[in-house]
This record gives sequence, C-alpha cells and structure tokens, in this order.
Amino acid sequence: MDEHPADGVRPPSILLFALEGQRAFFEAATLLPASPLLSRAPRGDGHPVLVLPGFTAGDESTIALRFYLRRLGYWAHGWRLGRNFGFNGNRGRIEHGLARRIEELAERHGRKLSLVGWSLGGIYAREIARAVPDRIRQVITLGSPFAGRGRGSNVRRLYEAVTGRRVREHDPEVLARLHEPPPVPSTAIFSRTDGVAHWQACLERPSPLTDNIEVRGSHCGLGFNPVVLYAIADRLAQPENEWRPFARDGWRRVFYA
Repeated sequence: MDEHPADGVRPPSILLFALEGQRAFFEAATLLPASPLLSRAPRGDGHPVLVLPGFTAGDESTIALRFYLRRLGYWAHGWRLGRNFGFNGNRGRIEHGLARRIEELAERHGRKLSLVGWSLGGIYAREIARAVPDRIRQVITLGSPFAGRGRGSNVRRLYEAVTGRRVREHDPEVLARLHEPPPVPSTAIFSRTDGVAHWQACLERPSPLTDNIEVRGSHCGLGFNPVVLYAIADRLAQPENEWRPFARDGWRRVFYA
C-alpha cells in the first residue's frame, strides 16, 4: 500500500507522533512562566477574531488562545459548531454553520474578521477567505497541511474512517487549489518537529501577502505554545491594509526562523 503522497511529502516520524501528548503538556506548562513576555506582545485595534479548531476538536481546545486574545483587547470567538469531524463527517452543518457564523460576526462588529485556524481548521479558514474575501482581514494557520494534498499526515487513516472517504478520492483539482494562497494576507505557523502534519505540507507559497513562521513545538501544543501565541498577537496587530511579514530581528531570532 502506498503510504507516501504524490508530491513526496511523507507523514512525520512515528516517534514524533507518539510524543505529541507529552510535548503538548510541557508547552502548556510554560504558559504561566511566559506570561510577562506575552503581556508585552503588540496590541492591535481590537477587531473580531474567529478561531477554528483542529480535526476531532471543539471550542474547548481553543479556550487558552481565545482567552489570551481577549486579554489583548480582541473580540475572540469560537466557531460554536461542536467537534470538527471534517466536511464529509458533518458536511452541511459545518459549511452552512461557518457561513452563518462569519456573516453574524461581521454584521455584529461591523468590521472584517481575522481567522485563526488550527490544523484542519486552518484549511477551512483559507477556503473561507477565498470564498468571502470582503469579510476577511487576514488568515493565520497553525500546523495546517493545506499543501500536502491530504496525505502528509499521521491522522489520515482516522480522517478517512471518520469522514467515510479516502483522501485519494478527493478531486485532484480541489486538492491542488488548497495550496494556492487566499486573496488576503496569510501567515502559516509551522514546526519541523510537528508529529501530526509534515511541516512541508504546512507552508504558504511565497507571495507579497504570505509568510511562514517556524516555531519549535508539537502539533497538539500549537494552540497554547507561548511562542506561537506571541506570533499570533504580532500578526493580528498589523494595521488593516498595511500587512507586513513577521520581523525576525533582535531577540526574536532566538525563537523564530
């Protein structure tokens, strides 16, 4: 059986995958010691932010991230669609539910939304931005394998079992389109030691409106890794219509690549 995707991106090593839980727990434990640094993160204009969870996760997985963003003054919202079982796992509810949620928040705040998507949630975020760019200010993805054609992941078999559809059955043109940057500023945050999604599958193509930020950490810890949270805060603080790539000078060189 072919375990490798056509584009050559393989799933991460089994060892990295096996250590995901332990590493994520350690990253969560660093939140409190890192709070003085996180409190000094750039603050933006308090615009609305919608946070989308990863595969099989729900809004409870993004509580820490949303709490932090609220402390910085943003209107941070969960998606309120239960657990993320993929478009094929609960197709109508997610597609229509996300459309309604975007419209609701845009009208409530009277402003464009920034989208932060973790893993599969990031793939949704990019597609939402592609569909309604007039509603979206920017997209930030966390370990989202949009460039791997669905096969550079260690949870591919679980995804296929839950959704009832093999990755190879997806339309090749749709999978190829996923790698195309959305028409809004987009930042991909990734880790070379991600145990779930291969880091090369999580990279945006270079363009004037894209950036890739490398961090050290696990896949399951991306939503409460202090280094990731700081980078998200920096991206959200960019003035609307004045987006710039992430600066890696000074002390940032120690934590970011």
